[in-house]
Amino acid sequence: MTNIALIIAGGVGARMAQAVPKQFLTVFDKPIIAYTLEKFEKHPAIDVIAVVCLEGWENILQSYAKQYNITKLKHIAHSGAVGQESIKNGLDELAKYYGKDDVVLIHDAIRPNVPTEVISECIAITKQNGNAIVCVPCQEAMLETNDKKSSTSSYPRDNLKRTQTPQGFKLGDILEAHKKAKELGIMNSVASCTLMIETGKKVYFSTGSEKNIKLTTPEDIEIFKALLKGSN
Repeated sequence: MTNIALIIAGGVGARMAQAVPKQFLTVFDKPIIAYTLEKFEKHPAIDVIAVVCLEGWENILQSYAKQYNITKLKHIAHSGAVGQESIKNGLDELAKYYGKDDVVLIHDAIRPNVPTEVISECIAITKQNGNAIVCVPCQEAMLETNDKKSSTSSYPRDNLKRTQTPQGFKLGDILEAHKKAKELGIMNSVASCTLMIETGKKVYFSTGSEKNIKLTTPEDIEIFKALLKGSN
């Protein structure tokens, strides 16, 4: 059984307000995507890395892979108009080479600080249950709103999970979910876990980490810098 990391690097990063896509921004002179690739390159259970890359950045991606010795990078697919389409493009590329029971971990390129143990447990839970969604508990009080300005009700936080990536699946199962989503007219699901649920599947939790930060704003970059300094 092959364990594949499918890194989604197709976003343009509008909230960063930068000309360069956020996954290619540098932090301490290293591109964010290089940090992410290294996490999976160094993980002993990951056999193959594939990247869904923003069109026009493929050569830069390959040059970074060479520079940072990412030897497991075997496949590059083109991004789509939305995240769901990008993931589907990557899965279709993998389907040419791998079997339905192989494990694919779908991961955001802009989560460059994913801990080794998070990857390990995601693989283990996927093999045990067929899928694994990396999550952390919801610690904050959760309020419901209809107007986005005020609230008159709350939601029990113990009933909520904050999802992260990677999200692990058997390749055949996630491909089937995308096929069913198309039949149902679901074209822009928020994430792979929501796609599975919207197509009638149960998903299973895997333990995440608050260090597994997603870099979507300039403030997130500052937190990532602090985490890097703290690990040295």
